[in-house]
Amino acid sequence: QVQLVESGGGLVQPGGSLRLSCVASGIILEINAMAWYRQAPGKQRELVASFTSGGVINYADSVKGRFTISRDNAKKTVYLQMNSLKPEDTAIYHCNGPRALYSWGQGTQVTVSS
Repeated sequence: QVQLVESGGGLVQPGGSLRLSCVASGIILEINAMAWYRQAPGKQRELVASFTSGGVINYADSVKGRFTISRDNAKKTVYLQMNSLKPEDTAIYHCNGPRALYSWGQGTQVTVSS
């Protein structure tokens, strides 16, 4: 049983920044492989950023250079620093494993609008 709780979303203007947090609990002892996903209105969920136990980090082309995924193992928390936000970043953001095998948390809403 893994529980994931996302937070940090909100309403920001284009060009603004947000830092999302995902706190994991349950059977997870180390968050050595995690990912951030997002789902915009009318679209399927997409992979935004991920890291593997081998230290490989991947970003969707649309966020590369603007978003940074990181983690704090002691806190079992995954972060997503989002800079230079664009309206097209508007979505509900979720964290999960890189294969999305855990149950989904409630997500956190990110809205980028002027």
